[in-house]
Parts: sequence; C-alpha cells; structure tokens
Amino acid sequence: MKMKAGLIVFFMFVLVSVSVLHANTTETSGEASIGIYNSYMWRGFELHEDVAIQPSAGITYGGFGANLWSDYNTDTKEAVETDLTLNYTHAIDKVGLDIGYIYYGLDGAADTQEIYLAVSYDTLLSPSLTLYYDFDEFDGTFIVASIGHDIPVNNDIAVSLGASASYNSDSVGDYSALHNGEISASTSIPVYGGISISPMIAYSFTLSDDAEDTVKNADGDNNFFYGGVSAAVSF
Repeated sequence: MKMKAGLIVFFMFVLVSVSVLHANTTETSGEASIGIYNSYMWRGFELHEDVAIQPSAGITYGGFGANLWSDYNTDTKEAVETDLTLNYTHAIDKVGLDIGYIYYGLDGAADTQEIYLAVSYDTLLSPSLTLYYDFDEFDGTFIVASIGHDIPVNNDIAVSLGASASYNSDSVGDYSALHNGEISASTSIPVYGGISISPMIAYSFTLSDDAEDTVKNADGDNNFFYGGVSAAVSF
C-alpha cells in the first residue's frame, strides 16, 4: 500500500510527540475503540457482507486531530482497508468548521486520497453539509447533507437519531446524481470512567437510477439494513 506505513508512523509520531511536550498548555485527548458490525458499509456500498471488525485510535491536540482506522474482514481473515485522517476543527459562534485529509490504504485496489470540508450549525436538528474531493484515483466529489437529534433517556444516556442524503459527482461512480440516503439510531452507554459501549442500527437506500445500478451487490440488493456495537475508551 504505497507509502501508507510511512505516512501513518510519521504523522502519529509527530502528533503524539507534540501532545506530550505541550500537554500542560493545550488540551489533549485521545480515544481507542473497536466495533463489530454485520457488514462493511461505506457511502451506500456494501463493501463486504461478512462480519466486520473495525478498530480505531485517535488523538486531538487543541483543534488538530489524527485518527487511524481499519476494517478487518472476518471471512477472508485480513485487513482490507486502513485509513489515516488528519483534521482541524474550529467554531465561530454557532458555526462549526471541520477541514481534513483522508488517506485510504486499500488491499486489492489502488490507494487514494481525499480532502474534505464540513460546515455545521448549532440549532434545531444540527444541520451539516460535508464536501469530499478525491484528488487521486477517482478525481470526483461527494457531498453529504445531514441532520440529527438527541432524545435524552436519563442524565447519562441519549438516543441519537440521524438522517442524511448524498450527491455523487464522478466520485463513487461515473455519474452525477443523487446517490444514497440513510437513517440511523445509536446511543452511547457509559460503563466506567472513560469506557463506553455504543450500539447502532442504520438503513441505507438509493436515491437515483444511476445509484441503484452502481451500488448493487452480487445478490442484486441496493438497499441495506446494517448495524453493530462498538466499545471505546477515552483518555
């Protein structure tokens, strides 16, 4: 996977080193998690229908962050993807900004790279708009508009409901049209200290004829229920 290992080691080393040196002056936090899901879904595609184990580790230093994520296919017993995300977040009154870079390290396909910009607004339904631009292998744009709402259960737990719709412009397929919609429900259950358990369930469905033909899996399905549970520790 072209230069992936070097990039991962370099950026994680730099961020961890800076965090340790300046922990007393800038807020630093981290999280490690592992999720188990019935399949691997990405932008409306069922990339594999076998049970997926997805570990993740991330660190933030002020507004800067780095995250390393991987997908392990339990059928083939191999990691089929490892991604590195670097980002910066900033808030201006009620407007939230998140700009980042994603390196997709793929097994069996060419690695690729994206940059993205997300804009959110702190109001009813928490609307957000995210634009992804692949400047490497796919050379296209993918746009996601989303809303969400938390329903409190008690002082520590809330059920998070979400909905999104996406538009593809020569990114995940050779067409420009609406791509997929998704509705989801999840919650985070505190266990002890910084440890939490988070179950989730979602339904992804196509929004255009072009998308139907593109995301169709080997069984001819293009709409999918999926879900799972993750465990995380924050520090």
